[in-house]
Amino acid sequence: MSDTSKPAPLYAKREPIFPRRVKGFYRTLKWWVLILTLGVYYITPWIRWDRGPFLPDQAVLIDLANRRFYFFWIEIWPHEFYFVAGLLIMAGLGLFLFTAALGRVWCGYTCPQTVWTDLFILVERWIEGDRNARVRLWNAPWTARKWRLRITKWAVWLLIGVATGGAWVFYFADAPTLLADLVTLQANPVAYITVAILTATTFVFGGLMREQVCIYMCPWPRIQGAMMDEGTLTVGYRHWRGEPRGKLRDTPEGDCIDCMACVNVCPTGIDIRDGQQMECITCALCIDACDDVMAKIGRPRGLIDYLALSDEPAETAGVKPRPAWRHVLRPRTVVYTSLWAAIGAGLIFALFIRPDIDLTVAPVRNPTYVTLADGSVRNTYDIRLRNKHGDARVFQISVTSPDRLSIELEGQDENRVLVDPDSTTLQRVYVTARPDNPAAEADTTDVRFWVEDLLSGERAYNDNVFNGKDAE
Repeated sequence: MSDTSKPAPLYAKREPIFPRRVKGFYRTLKWWVLILTLGVYYITPWIRWDRGPFLPDQAVLIDLANRRFYFFWIEIWPHEFYFVAGLLIMAGLGLFLFTAALGRVWCGYTCPQTVWTDLFILVERWIEGDRNARVRLWNAPWTARKWRLRITKWAVWLLIGVATGGAWVFYFADAPTLLADLVTLQANPVAYITVAILTATTFVFGGLMREQVCIYMCPWPRIQGAMMDEGTLTVGYRHWRGEPRGKLRDTPEGDCIDCMACVNVCPTGIDIRDGQQMECITCALCIDACDDVMAKIGRPRGLIDYLALSDEPAETAGVKPRPAWRHVLRPRTVVYTSLWAAIGAGLIFALFIRPDIDLTVAPVRNPTYVTLADGSVRNTYDIRLRNKHGDARVFQISVTSPDRLSIELEGQDENRVLVDPDSTTLQRVYVTARPDNPAAEADTTDVRFWVEDLLSGERAYNDNVFNGKDAE
């Protein structure tokens, strides 16, 4: 009789996964992607870009203190956040596009969790050995050798985590200055807290949790089903060719000799021969492993390959399937590409037509207008002038309307304002209509405020209204 005194556990204990080293096209591609992505991440904050004496010379900088984002020659101001929103939309559409065309290639190649996990596994392999050696070490008792290898591995992981957290904070301040402050313990506590948090998460996610992040924490495996269809190219197993499987010595009818090479290299520990699974990140390492085995036993490569479900009936019947480009160029992917390109073109167009000077006008509503001693009507406005140049500029403010109005700037002569480089200035402006001016008695009168850069001659305007006595 079975023992029912203890309830069944709610959670299964994690079975550690020790991927075997593999060589091949996709493994080489992943190495190059790893080098490129980590190189961009770690090196970018140190790239210098000369913007003149009044602006930061860091090529990529998220300046939260001044609410600016610098990307080489591009400077994004707070009111231009639509550029960031557009880039986020493009990123989402790009993810949909690649998933519809090639499955979870983002997860398998460029996802930060995948990249750092690959790096941590590489360190683990260097220190502890390949798969069999790591399995033996895992099952071995805690000896001095095991402690030495584990501490060495954890120390290298920790250094990678510190470098990861340090690189992140360098995007938010001048990198050389912040590094000196961090080393001399003079940096803001927020910097140390951020580095500590990112160090811990990188260590835990990339070193300890690994595939559990992809399987249990990441929402994308649950969403990807809506982005894929039977025409999507994704990693799959040719059942019609591989089955029935058997050991090589038994002369199997199928090409699969059940060597488990595809399982042993899988970073999430699945068997691709069981069909499409949520845990598969489409890293294609099983393709390299299987192709290597097929080459050794003299059988055709491609038992595991990038496949489309819609091609399975044709391949089973011995008919040549559709070419890969026809799977990539489908109505869904064309729509995604068109939307992605349209948004990108719109952002580029908006980037090139945006002015280097700008103004916003806010009427003072309390009171709506003031009647002066001579019967004139005066409205008050707060004008915010924005100078995007790298040097100080003198702006002249004027107003035009169907009825002639006079303008006066508080604290300024000749209606001119000096605006510091790459900054904004708030200027109070008074607009007056004389007693005999129709605008003084009217409800509202359309007015247009103009600002002119006296150095370059560039102009900008803002449309508003002038309130007369009938506005009551």
